[in-house]
Amino acid sequence: MVYATRTGETKLIGEYIAEGLRISGVETDVVSTGEIKKEVDLEGYDFYIFGSATYHGDMLPGMKTFLFLAEKANLKGKIGGAFGAYGWSGEALERIFETMKNVFQMNMVNAPLYLKGGSLAGGMQVAHSYGRDIAGKK
Repeated sequence: MVYATRTGETKLIGEYIAEGLRISGVETDVVSTGEIKKEVDLEGYDFYIFGSATYHGDMLPGMKTFLFLAEKANLKGKIGGAFGAYGWSGEALERIFETMKNVFQMNMVNAPLYLKGGSLAGGMQVAHSYGRDIAGKK
């Protein structure tokens, strides 16, 4: 799980998704975009879940940079999901999802997970469910 966050909400959503994966018996690493330095850092995982907040109609710069690096990692056919927090629009989540699906040619879970925030009512349960859905794709 790789995330970019501005206020901490996207990180929180990612941690809840990771809990859903762990409940399903899947070991999970949750890291920020800044912790991934080269494409080899992405090797060896069964699932790839990327998330960013939407800020001024776009994903955060760290996620954009990360996606260029991830493009070199040969993720074709790997199981993937996308998520994020948003205030008004949520375009970043769709862009991440579409990049993973069409550019990386990954096997994506149905749709990205849109949440206003992980700390809002029901956010934790929805994120747990998304993590279980991803785990069920294997």
